[in-house]
Amino acid sequence: MSLFDRYLSLWVALCIVAGVALGNLFPGLFQTVAAWEYASVNLLVAILIWAMVYPMMVAVDFASLRQMHRRPKGLVITVIVNWLIKPFTMAALGVLFFEFVFADLIDPADAGQYIAGLILLGAAPCTAMVFIWSQLTRGDANYTLVQVSLNDIIMIFAFAPLVALLLGVTDIEVPWETLLLSVGLYVVIPLAAGAATRALLVKRGGPGAPGEAHVARFTARVKPFSILGLLATVVLLFGFQGHVILDRPLLIALIAVPLLIQSYGIFAIAYAAAWAWRVPHNVAAPCALIGTSNFFELAVAVAIGLFGLNSGAALVTVVGVLVEVPVMLSLVAFANRTRRHFPASENGAAAPIPVQSGGAS
Repeated sequence: MSLFDRYLSLWVALCIVAGVALGNLFPGLFQTVAAWEYASVNLLVAILIWAMVYPMMVAVDFASLRQMHRRPKGLVITVIVNWLIKPFTMAALGVLFFEFVFADLIDPADAGQYIAGLILLGAAPCTAMVFIWSQLTRGDANYTLVQVSLNDIIMIFAFAPLVALLLGVTDIEVPWETLLLSVGLYVVIPLAAGAATRALLVKRGGPGAPGEAHVARFTARVKPFSILGLLATVVLLFGFQGHVILDRPLLIALIAVPLLIQSYGIFAIAYAAAWAWRVPHNVAAPCALIGTSNFFELAVAVAIGLFGLNSGAALVTVVGVLVEVPVMLSLVAFANRTRRHFPASENGAAAPIPVQSGGAS
C-alpha cells in the first residue's frame, strides 16, 4: 500500500486546511482563477479532474462485462442502490432538511442551491476512489472493475436525465446544454481516452497477462498525476469557498447532516442486502462502498458549470469532499471488522480474517 493510500485522510485534511487558508489570504488570486472558464466550465478545474479520472479510466476493462452474468448478485445490488435508491433518497433528504428542518436557519433563496448540490452528489456514484476503498477491504479487484465499468456505462446515459428529473421535481431550472457538456467532458471523453489507451497497451503487450501487465505498469506510472490532481483540486475548491467555510461554520455543519445520514444509510442498505443474499465479503464490501462514495469530481464540475464557482450547489459538493473521506475510512474499518459474518466465496464458506499488515483498514 502506498504512502498516499495509507495516510489518505491526512493528505486530504492538510489540503483542505491549505485551501481554506490560501483562499482567505489570496482571494484575488482565486477570483482570477475562477474567471478562467469557457461555456461555464472552469478550465483549470477541468484539467485537474481529467488528471484525476483518466488513470482510473485506463483500468476499466469493458471486456470484463461479458463475465458479469456468472456472479450477478453484487451487480444487481450496485445498480439498484446506485440508480434506483440513492439519487432519490438524497433529493428527499435535501428537501426535508433545507425546506423544513433547517428552514429557519438558512436563507430560503439558497435552499434550492443546496438541494441541487445534494442531488448532483447523489446521482454520481463513485468511479475512481472506489478502487482504493476496494483495496482497503481486500475486495475482488476484477469484480470491482466490472461494477465500475457497468456504472460508467449507465452514467453516460442516465446521469443527465436523472439530474434533470430531480432538479425539475425540486423546481430548479435545468440548463441542459451545460449538463450534457459536463457529462461529455468528465465521463465520456476520459472514458473514451482510457479505453483507447488500454486497447493500445494490451495490443502492445500481447493477449492475456502480458497485455494486462502493460496496463498495470502504465497506471502505476500515471497514478502520481491522479494523486496530484486530487490534492490540487481539493486545495482549489476549498480555496474558492474558504471565506464561506470560515465565516459560516454553522452552514457547513448543516450541509454535512444530510450527507452523513445519506452515506451511512446507503451503506447500511447495500451491506445488509449483500449479507442477506449471502454475497461474498470481497464483493459485498466494495459493492456497499461504491454506493456510499460519490464521483465528487463530476458533481463538483457540474455544480460549477450549472451554478458557478461561488454557488451554494458548488459549496455542497465541496463539503461532500470534506465529509466523504473520514466517512469512507470509518466504513472501511467497519467492513473489515464484520468480515466474518459473510461467506468467503459463492459456496458459502465463512470469510477468513486476514492478517493486518498496517495502514488503514
